[in-house]
Amino acid sequence: MKLTVKDSKGNSAGELEVGFSLIENGRGTQAVHDAVVAHLANRRQGTACTKTMGEVSGSGKKPWRQKGTGRARSGSYASPLWRGGGVTFGPKPRDFGKKISKTTRALAFRKALSERLKAGDVLVVDDLKLASPKTKEFLGVLAALQVQGSTLVVAANDDTNLRLASRNVPDVGLTTGAALNTYQVLKYGKLLFTRPAFAQVEQRLK
Repeated sequence: MKLTVKDSKGNSAGELEVGFSLIENGRGTQAVHDAVVAHLANRRQGTACTKTMGEVSGSGKKPWRQKGTGRARSGSYASPLWRGGGVTFGPKPRDFGKKISKTTRALAFRKALSERLKAGDVLVVDDLKLASPKTKEFLGVLAALQVQGSTLVVAANDDTNLRLASRNVPDVGLTTGAALNTYQVLKYGKLLFTRPAFAQVEQRLK
């Protein structure tokens, strides 16, 4: 499979042969699901915490005597039935993390990228060097490449100008070829690779 490479002005700069095998059949669908679920689960902080009846601060005194008042019996101010009391079966800090094997993660990444390549959602630019960290310059490059909608820019390394220029653009993300994951591949409408970044991904998939 070949991809057309463009320069930052939108002109053709040759072609690029995809250097890894694509997954053509239905294999890998479950791996993609498992990878995305694990990614989202690992992002959860799990810091929600409520106090049980025994953890609520306050006196342990019985509010009123057991019998003779005409009111319902009550044994504690910390009762879950009372305002300010404990919470029954409330959340406690926990780890939501999920683990998947390296084989599953690699299969999911290859499957997701294969589908995006076949759908024509992957673009390659020869280079993406900005002279200044100005958003206007970055938007000019996107316009020249005819890129619209949510876009993930994949660079070879962390470029300060590129990071500063793209951070205020809605629905535009930035990552590197070494850090690209399955969730990012699926999240954005278009994937804009620099040629060196695509080479990094190819090396990962070999």
